[in-house]
Amino acid sequence: MAVQEARQYGEHATACAGCAHCGRTGHRRAVAAFLARRDELAAGHGVPAAVAHSPVAARQWVSDELAQSARAVTAHGREAGPARLDLIRRGTLRTVWGAVLALLLAQALTAVEAGWTGARTAGLCTALALAALLSAAAHTHRARGGLLAPLTGEDNRLSTTRTVAASWLLLLSFSLLFLTVRLLPLRSPAGTGTGTGAAVTVTAPAATAFDLARAAGLLTALALVAAVTVTARLVVTAGIAAGRLQKVRADRPRAADLLCDDSSRACLADVQYLLVSGAVLALAAVGFAHDPDRLPGVPWSLVLLLGVSAAWHLAAKCAEGVRPTIHSVVRSREAGDLDAPIRTGDDIEIRGRGFVPPGAGAPVPLTRLVVRIGPVHAHVPLVPVPGGFANPTDTALTVPLPADVEPGRVEVSVVTAAGVETNRVTIDVVD
Repeated sequence: MAVQEARQYGEHATACAGCAHCGRTGHRRAVAAFLARRDELAAGHGVPAAVAHSPVAARQWVSDELAQSARAVTAHGREAGPARLDLIRRGTLRTVWGAVLALLLAQALTAVEAGWTGARTAGLCTALALAALLSAAAHTHRARGGLLAPLTGEDNRLSTTRTVAASWLLLLSFSLLFLTVRLLPLRSPAGTGTGTGAAVTVTAPAATAFDLARAAGLLTALALVAAVTVTARLVVTAGIAAGRLQKVRADRPRAADLLCDDSSRACLADVQYLLVSGAVLALAAVGFAHDPDRLPGVPWSLVLLLGVSAAWHLAAKCAEGVRPTIHSVVRSREAGDLDAPIRTGDDIEIRGRGFVPPGAGAPVPLTRLVVRIGPVHAHVPLVPVPGGFANPTDTALTVPLPADVEPGRVEVSVVTAAGVETNRVTIDVVD
């Protein structure tokens, strides 16, 4: 019934494939139908009488039913993806132009008493130019979420290091554009900001505006966050190549990715790096607002603090991940069974670690978990329990020994959802 409901909702979602609201609604309903079906099967209801007499057949039927329902949920999410990305693109553009409008209102309110100055004109012109450039970039990458495209990693998650580097680059770009406009001969209207009623040309000396001694801290901070971004990328790539780091593609980028790991749990290294970088960036922006005739200065103490935060973040990246490993393979024993060797048709329990990579706890990635038993590839059955799955888990999984496995010494290994294969353990299968 749950699968039929998901299919019915899917027909409506397909008819409105370009509608973000219908796509999200259809996906939410499909998820709700899957969760209801999982809890129903976990309670032992809904299993056909033809397979109910055999625990092995019933378990396999339940696993196939859940896998089919999970694929329907994934299909709904894939259909809603383009509309969701377009919604994100529009939201980021509204944020950019909203910031320009807020700057205009703030300048208009503060100019009532102080008068309109050349710095206000330069700030507004810079904001308009930067917003136009960002809008053009968002249009170019409209199929990938607009402005979020360069901030999204290959695993379809927002990157903390890329976001921090982009923020510093945005501050430097704004400062350079602002000073470029300030160096142009600007005329303030008569009677505003001069008190003489005459037009006055306002210029800023280039040597003072681009003072290297003052901007050294800013340039060092920018170089530091850029180096962290590149180094983090190299560390992740090396970890994936070595099989130590498993990456599973996310459904869509979320704001929580900046503060969480791939398992959607808060990561202290990411949180502190984002907070420290944001605080130092905010102080640099405030300093530039108070002294807009020169590049913003960053004290060396803050640069050192940023360096410590970056080192912490990179150290956590280097220590991240664990290679999937099998520790032992034993015969799964039910209550009342006698102790016996492993025979064809028995359930074997594989104990180890790293079987379920971070971000692979969803049903569809779990269905890609395979146990290689000699020449036979056995898919791990999903065993539902209220609120989740009892099998497989990150440290143990149970799979029936296929009938095609010949008696004798057989090698066993696990292939995770990320495509990483574990070490091989030899077991003895008897007649």
